[in-house]
Amino acid sequence: MESIILRSVIKRRNGNFITNIMKAVIQRVKEASVVIDGKTVGAVKQGLLVLLGIEQADTEADVQWLSKKIVQMRIFSDEAGLMNLSVSDIKGEILMVSQFTLHAATRKGNRPSFIKAARPEQAIPLYEKMIRQLGVDLDKPIATGQFGADMQVSLINDGPVTIIIDSKEES
Repeated sequence: MESIILRSVIKRRNGNFITNIMKAVIQRVKEASVVIDGKTVGAVKQGLLVLLGIEQADTEADVQWLSKKIVQMRIFSDEAGLMNLSVSDIKGEILMVSQFTLHAATRKGNRPSFIKAARPEQAIPLYEKMIRQLGVDLDKPIATGQFGADMQVSLINDGPVTIIIDSKEES
């Protein structure tokens, strides 16, 4: 079993310290799908399932950086069994699902707070920009869920390999 967690360093943006920024949980999959009301709305074979959480401080710069990072991340095995290939290298697919719960604050009490998660009026345009940017960076269409819907996500995790990344890691 192999999991990789990328930890971040707090950086300064516009003179202010930031702590939570756009997050993605990236899972290497043999296949993945999203079902809404009994209908499959998005599905991929070999590639990545990306769960995307958008926070209030996120911008288009976060979208561009995170998209390139996702597409170029070398987490697929080469002929020697080493993780040296990206989803682009293997001509894989990406299924992206919005998930505001990635910004859950759990420090106090037992009910998570989602106060830092972006409201739909801010999050939807950034989610749609991420879909377009991933499509450009991967040079193929991106499968998706539906923003704000009650979705059932199924996957066969390959490895398993799961990576957590956020845009505050950008240096």
